[in-house]
Amino acid sequence: MTAKGPRAKKVFLITAGPTVEPIDPVRYISNRSTGRMGYELALAAIKRNYKVILIHGPVSFKLHGAIMSIEVSTASEMRKRVLEHFSRADYVIMAAAVCDFRPARVSRRKIKKHGRKEYWLRLKQNSDILKELGARKERQVLVGYSLETEKPVENAMRKLRSKKLDFIVANVVGKRSNPFGDGPSNVLLLGKKGVLRRIKNARKRDIASQLSDFITGYKE
Repeated sequence: MTAKGPRAKKVFLITAGPTVEPIDPVRYISNRSTGRMGYELALAAIKRNYKVILIHGPVSFKLHGAIMSIEVSTASEMRKRVLEHFSRADYVIMAAAVCDFRPARVSRRKIKKHGRKEYWLRLKQNSDILKELGARKERQVLVGYSLETEKPVENAMRKLRSKKLDFIVANVVGKRSNPFGDGPSNVLLLGKKGVLRRIKNARKRDIASQLSDFITGYKE
């Protein structure tokens, strides 16, 4: 009888950053996400001896060598990569700011003004990756993100229930809270019964540390 090998590390699958949806060869639709939150979550998981797969849009910082990094551009590419690795994950944190819409038609050439004062851009809805994962999940702990300008708890809970999430992190955009970049921000961690933790005026590294410990250690 052969001896059993060491227990395999549990796997974190994390998404980070924006997606980029092209309009023509030089223009695109995107958002203000920097990817810093998802990256800090990946670092927190590495420090706790988990294996990490980080699927990210364009970011401007260097990634830790222990992280399995997969760079994508569009929402469609992110969906493809996430589905490729979802079955092997134990914890899935969808922190990326995936564009809800993309141009229905991408021009092969740069769009010229040609004297026109207006240009109408028709948009098409992207696939809802988070909802698809909620329908597919088996043993995975699935965590989503919500970015709100109003009613953060109500809107986040609606998203958690409709997409069959285990947890959701609600960010609030306002005068006193800016979730973009490296500055401090306020978040709410919600579960199926409501608000589980409030994290106020904290750096993303501290937020990531608290979220990682809570998610991996939570028992109802």
